[in-house]
Amino acid sequence: MTSAWTAEHVTRIRPDTAAVIPAITAPDRSGLDPARLYWDMWPLQDADGQRAKLAGRPMWMALTAPDRGDPALRHFEAKIHWIEQRGGAWHDLGPVLPDQPVPYEREWAGSALLHDGVVTLFFTAAGTASRAGGYQQQLWSAQAHLDADGWPGDWSFPVPMVADYGNWYMPADAHEGAPGTIKAFRDPSYFRDPADGAHYIAFTASLAKADSTFNGAFGLARLGASGWALCPPALHSAGVNNELERAHLVSHGQHYYAFWSTQTVTFAPDLRLAPGGLYGMVADSVNGPWRPLNGTGLVLANPANAPFQTYSWFVDAALTVCSFVDLLPDGRFGGVPAPLMQLELDGDRSQVHPVQMAL
Repeated sequence: MTSAWTAEHVTRIRPDTAAVIPAITAPDRSGLDPARLYWDMWPLQDADGQRAKLAGRPMWMALTAPDRGDPALRHFEAKIHWIEQRGGAWHDLGPVLPDQPVPYEREWAGSALLHDGVVTLFFTAAGTASRAGGYQQQLWSAQAHLDADGWPGDWSFPVPMVADYGNWYMPADAHEGAPGTIKAFRDPSYFRDPADGAHYIAFTASLAKADSTFNGAFGLARLGASGWALCPPALHSAGVNNELERAHLVSHGQHYYAFWSTQTVTFAPDLRLAPGGLYGMVADSVNGPWRPLNGTGLVLANPANAPFQTYSWFVDAALTVCSFVDLLPDGRFGGVPAPLMQLELDGDRSQVHPVQMAL
């Protein structure tokens, strides 16, 4: 059952009563490469969504690219790196996948699963190798078995997860585009349903045959005997919002939670009083119906005087929330991991608290 995130939900938002992210005044580059930018991060997880370890060490992944002086350029050189929390700082451990001749140009966000001694990377294959700078998007994956030292060995050659865009999703195959208006088929995020063990991929999509160009969708694919098969979207925002980014599922208690990130500029023009932030809906089954958390969908938002300070939130099964430092009030681009936060969920309600970085 596909549910709708509606204009009625959004118009109930009262930014002054939303859970506000604490102000960030000085981005901490800690142990990261000062010549690179980092954004869109996620933890290595087990099949239950808990953070997993390699050789006894919790690992994360993030998009990264050289700092060219214009943060917009990072999207066209993005590559996924391992990052690690150690000694109260983040450290870059280098690329996840080796350089090799692939038909796409760059790697955009996804998720990573460690299960039965195999690491699977689900990621967005963006652009085409034959023509630089495009916005084409497909869902791809690659796998590596753990070696004796507990680290991934040789990676399989990346392959597409699905053959096309299916009946429910609009193709994301345009070469030209502008941020906030391009169509989506990206951000694959793994989820195993605790009720029956079924394997799903949630992803950011655009609803086909919508009456509005603001046609964001929370896509789903399910693993079957023949591989991943596209399903109807869990929810959509037709007439409301163009992009439900970093779509992912979390099971907590007796409920299922669908989370996504979005920005004010991607709302329909008459709804742009809504803040950029982490949004979510709750259901009693992965099949829905889905209802908005906190009555509106808004889970957390940036401060009013720093509306772009963080972005691209991701919630794991322990309800830890990660993101990255985006644009600060003085115009600086952070390009580093933001302080972690802790989400509390109680049925249809949520709260957020800052947490200390692990040493």
